[in-house]
This record gives sequence, C-alpha cells and structure tokens, in this order.
Amino acid sequence: MKAKNEKWLQVKHKRSFSSWFKRKIETELARPENTISQQIRWLAHEPKREVLSYSGYGIGGYYYNTSDHDSKSTTQNSGVMVEAKSLHMSTAKDKNPIYANMLYYGVIEDIWELNYTQFKIPIFRCKWVDNKGGVKVDENGFTLVDLNKEGDPNDQFIFASQAKQVFYVNDPNGGRWSVVLTTKPKLYDRGDVYDNIEETPSFSRGLPENDDIDNDDVAYVREDCEGIYVEEDTTSRKKRKRT
Repeated sequence: MKAKNEKWLQVKHKRSFSSWFKRKIETELARPENTISQQIRWLAHEPKREVLSYSGYGIGGYYYNTSDHDSKSTTQNSGVMVEAKSLHMSTAKDKNPIYANMLYYGVIEDIWELNYTQFKIPIFRCKWVDNKGGVKVDENGFTLVDLNKEGDPNDQFIFASQAKQVFYVNDPNGGRWSVVLTTKPKLYDRGDVYDNIEETPSFSRGLPENDDIDNDDVAYVREDCEGIYVEEDTTSRKKRKRT
C-alpha cells in the first residue's frame, strides 16, 4: 500500500504542480504584504509559447549539439548524463520503496529556450537509456550503455544546466554496448563572453499543456553570470546568437 501511495503521489505531483503553483502565487500576490520576487512572478506566469530551437548550445563549461547535428559532423557533443532522484522499488510488489539518486545516460534530440520575458531558460529534450537492462558496469569498472534501449518517452526534458557531457565509444568487444567516457568542463572564451555557469536544479520538464506537464524538481535562475553564445537553428541559415 505504501508503494502504491508513493507512486500515486509522485504522479499527482507531476500533473498538478504547475496549476497549483500558478494559483498559489496569484493568491499570495493578492496580499499587500507579500514578498514574492519578480522571478517567481514570471515563472508562475508561464513562458511564451514561441520556443527558439538550437542545434548547439554552450553552458556550464560544456558545448552541446543535437544528435542530428552530430550525425553531420566528425565530432560528438550530444551525449549527456544527469543525476536525478527517483522512486525505487525492487519489485512491483515492493511495499517499502525508497528515493535514491540515479545516473541517467542519453543523447540530446532537441535544444529549446523557454522565454519568460525577463529571463530565458535553456532545456534539452533527450532520448534516455533505460536503466533496466540498458546500463551495466563491466568487470573493469567501465559503464556501458545500450543506446537502442530507450527509457520512458514521457520523461525526456532536463535543464541544460543539469547536464554533464559524456561521450559514447563502441565497445571493443563488439555487440550493442557503448562505453561511457566522461569529460571535465572547460571555460569557454568567446570574445568578451566567458561561460562558467554553476549548476542549478531542475524546475520544468517541457512545454505541454498544464494537464500534461511532467515536473520533478524545483529550480532557480542565475542572474549573476555572463551570457553565452549559441547556434540558432530556427531557419536554414545558421547564425550566432548572444543571450
């Protein structure tokens, strides 16, 4: 019963948080003595429906591409890893589920930028590897993934600032497995722009209608750092854009 209740609460939270958050902030704003910040007001107001799409984005010391961009390039920059807390049950009948941190591996399918008028938030839509049967550690301690073993298609979005870049190398022993290689972030120097943005936890999972929004964690937006350059891919002509 506990496992069922925990899962039900998790699903209910994901589906109802966005509308609850908006109503809660509207109620607080009606109080003359409220202390709601401008950031929270704009978050509750929801982003614009027009979303910019990019083929490349630099953030947190990494430079990312979409998988489609990688397919036309000799370099690989679409691999990502994220650490997230999730509900774990040993079996479907497990009555004592626990929350634990897990590493998830995937590739970036789309890079979008949410516009909250006063600030913008980049997010990645990723194809994640299913941790059940799609990830393993070999006898030498290397993590291997099966990129064809897709995870939950309804849980694809992360903040760009959550991501850690990884590279996938075909297992020399053959088969469907790829070896995961990690890399350290770099400090990008592009003219007067330095990208050394610190991590922030997740807030939103995407731009579906309110009833279908899939939220996991809470996030904050940094305003004490410099902007970054990205490659915009909304038209057939690519261009540099400073945000």
